[in-house]
Amino acid sequence: MTDPVLPHDLVELSAEFWRWRAATVADTHDDVVRLDRPHGWLPDWSAKAVAERHAALDRFSHRLKELPPPRTTAEEVDQRLLGCALARVGWELRSLRAWQVSPYFYVEQALGPLYTFLLIRRPFDDDRAGHVIRLLDCVPRTLAQARANLPGHAAGPFTRYAVRMLGSIEDQMAEVIAGLAAVLPTGHVPAFRAAAAAATRALVDYRGWLRTTPPTVTETTAVGPAAFASFLHGVSLWPHPVEQLRVMAAQEWHRAVATETILRHRYRDLPPDALFPSAAAEVAQQHGDELEMRRFYHERNLLSQPETLRHYRFVEMPSYLAPLAWLGVPHDPTSLARAGEDALRYVREPAPDLPYFELAKATDPRTSIVHEGVHAQQFALSWQHPDPVRRHRFDSLPSEGIAFYNEELMLLSGLFDDRPHSALFLVNSMRLRALRAGIDIDLATGAITLDQAADKLARLVPLDQYTAWEDAVLYASNPGVGLSYLAGRAQILDLFTACTQHHGPDFDLRAFHDRLWRAGNVPLTLQRLELLGLRDHLDNADKLGGGPSAR
Repeated sequence: MTDPVLPHDLVELSAEFWRWRAATVADTHDDVVRLDRPHGWLPDWSAKAVAERHAALDRFSHRLKELPPPRTTAEEVDQRLLGCALARVGWELRSLRAWQVSPYFYVEQALGPLYTFLLIRRPFDDDRAGHVIRLLDCVPRTLAQARANLPGHAAGPFTRYAVRMLGSIEDQMAEVIAGLAAVLPTGHVPAFRAAAAAATRALVDYRGWLRTTPPTVTETTAVGPAAFASFLHGVSLWPHPVEQLRVMAAQEWHRAVATETILRHRYRDLPPDALFPSAAAEVAQQHGDELEMRRFYHERNLLSQPETLRHYRFVEMPSYLAPLAWLGVPHDPTSLARAGEDALRYVREPAPDLPYFELAKATDPRTSIVHEGVHAQQFALSWQHPDPVRRHRFDSLPSEGIAFYNEELMLLSGLFDDRPHSALFLVNSMRLRALRAGIDIDLATGAITLDQAADKLARLVPLDQYTAWEDAVLYASNPGVGLSYLAGRAQILDLFTACTQHHGPDFDLRAFHDRLWRAGNVPLTLQRLELLGLRDHLDNADKLGGGPSAR
């Protein structure tokens, strides 16, 4: 492949933006959009820091508009890609406004940096221990910023959720302290204990403040139909009206329910599946299964598996990490700067009361390899893209669409023919993804409450209450995440069909997948433009969202 010749100004603007983004993006539960922080970074959500984010966004947006018109389709795609990433920042700052409306947001910003730092599996040397202490020292400051920013703006459901999630924080922090004190260099332990104790007091005090003097002024969490449409069409470049996506979700729900019912009838005499006897046994099985899945891709000519491609590995959950796992997916997909490191998924001891996805992993790791393991491969391949502008991910829709598409690809290709329990889980999770899309839209537009969303997920998938609440809050806090699986897969299938019609008998499935995985950070509407020269979906997205080609 010949490396593209790109305008220096565009490449430099992209690089500057992503350096800034790594220092300013909020911590979140979603592992797909995490970024590694600059060395020595600490969170800052003061009113001054938020104002600086707004000003920087305006400067980046102005510089993008001042770039010369694109000379090629590739340059147009890159400029639009950067524009979508900037639109994502504007969506977060001006529409979501989590720094004003969500008390739980500050729990994530106070403890999330520590949690994501601990996900990186490296020895605790002096430098690493020192940063753990600095992150803990910053917890009281972050929670003080919450008390300054939230009054007059906060939403009741997010307040109550923060109180709920902090309900056992004293015990959880005690476990973290005990676990880390055993692995940190001895000389750092006294300072660590002091910082952790102060952080714990601040978290307990914050919980008390939310209980006794809640800053709540509204029960509404919805961003509203107009803002939500601007996100879908301006950030994700979704080319159809939001209502059409709701119809698609209902149709997918019917298909998923029918598929699962038929499959369960086929396997109606199937005995219950067995859990692994230990996390160590689960980890060992996963390592072998991951290699077997690589062979499966290769032997069926589905997806290239370069020898240099890093691995996706289960590892046992350490004692210092487990108490904080409610803060986010316990998965380190690594980063562009750590591209050669294996992606790691931390797993608990198998037990029948594990949450939905963890329970499936505890019977067959391949249920995770076909989705999260695909993220690991897709991210690594995208980091090798010859165009540096396309190495950064900013939106869940393409990545989650690829992973969801891959689940069905593996089902249809026969990977689970020997494991009907796992096939049943995957078709049940199709039901979940269909529900997620509809619930995501309803929460964003104000059609249902957070409680109603959690109840619907618990009843109709069904999900355990923990996962149902976790999902509902994630969608209410980050509209667009829940629908990304279904919407992304729908766009992939549309692109797939268009490519088969364009190439006819010369269509190469493996080549299609190789390109899709490598370009997985690029909105699928832009992939359609570049691959087939079709502007219809981009024009539709711009017309619906007021984008460049509609002006």
